[in-house]
Amino acid sequence: MARDYYGTLGVRQDATSDEIKRAYRKLARELHPDVNPDESAQERFREVTAAYEVLSDPQKRKIVDMGGDPLGNGGGGGARDPFAGFGLGDIMDAFFGGGAGGGRGPRSRVQPGSDALIRIELTLEECNTGVSRDLTVDTAVLCDLCRGAGTAEGTSVQVCDTCAGRGEIQSVQRSFLGQVVTARPCPVCRGVGEVIPDPCRQCGGDGRVRARRTITAKVPPGVADGMRVRLSGQGEVGPGGGPAGDLYVEVVEQPHHTFERNGADLHCTVRIPMTTAALGAVLPLETLDDTVELELEPGTQPSTELLLTGHGLPRLRSSGRVDGRGDLHVHVEVEIPNKLDARQTELLRELANLRGEEEQIVATTNNGRGGGLFSRLRARHR
Repeated sequence: MARDYYGTLGVRQDATSDEIKRAYRKLARELHPDVNPDESAQERFREVTAAYEVLSDPQKRKIVDMGGDPLGNGGGGGARDPFAGFGLGDIMDAFFGGGAGGGRGPRSRVQPGSDALIRIELTLEECNTGVSRDLTVDTAVLCDLCRGAGTAEGTSVQVCDTCAGRGEIQSVQRSFLGQVVTARPCPVCRGVGEVIPDPCRQCGGDGRVRARRTITAKVPPGVADGMRVRLSGQGEVGPGGGPAGDLYVEVVEQPHHTFERNGADLHCTVRIPMTTAALGAVLPLETLDDTVELELEPGTQPSTELLLTGHGLPRLRSSGRVDGRGDLHVHVEVEIPNKLDARQTELLRELANLRGEEEQIVATTNNGRGGGLFSRLRARHR
């Protein structure tokens, strides 16, 4: 009885060659012995491989479509293993072009280093003026014994005998795709093409060592929470003594007891007694830079906002230059006394009488339904 090659791959009978290839590729990833060592999976892998070998060949597929079995005479199943000694990496190379005779060549042993990050806490005053801070960092630095070469004194690197300096090993396999040339990194030199017979005793051949050092970071005026200052070339030295990455200094801004920040603008709240709000005054106000005179006009109302232009923070542009300063927004709150002695009460009542404010209360609450507020309250309790 002819085998169901389409069912083995899980495709329809009218599937295109690309659909057949995708189905086999998916199954090969799941069932290849390098991935799944289970015996049943290995048997299943042989079946899907045989099915793909048949359906990828137009002549054999034509036989299947006519009801025949091109492997029916012992040609399939266990007669031979078309992938014996053929790794999963070789399958992927065959499908994706990882190796077709065109070698990738050795990679450089010298690689660029990674960036590093360190956070510093700054007060609002330090964000305003800028600061120079000595920082202790722990990063990979150039080995001072071999200067990045990775070799012991008086020795040098040598060409890898295994790959002859190519950094990869090529192999030729015959499969249902024909002759496939695959290339993989050399396991001896790890794709570099060179080996170090006598490595440096300090860095072990890496060309770099970890060390703690102190550097000075200059933070410009106007920085804000979360901003990063880049120190070029102060990060991790790369393998083989490669060029160092950058060090980023991230600002963590501490809350301030007086001012709240909004970009380059500052906000603060000033609380004044109601007499000051009524009479007006000139009050000293401490900013981040100096003390200024805050002028309160007579009759200042609660929630009044006063603007002091140019008394905010420096405006730091993306270029690193400062372009002017922000403003200081002063929010005025008027405090109403909640306890009065007899004399204060008497004076306030006298002031209310002089201003006619008791009559205003009655007038503003009179809605035409029988008198003012106080008369309605008296009527409610009769």
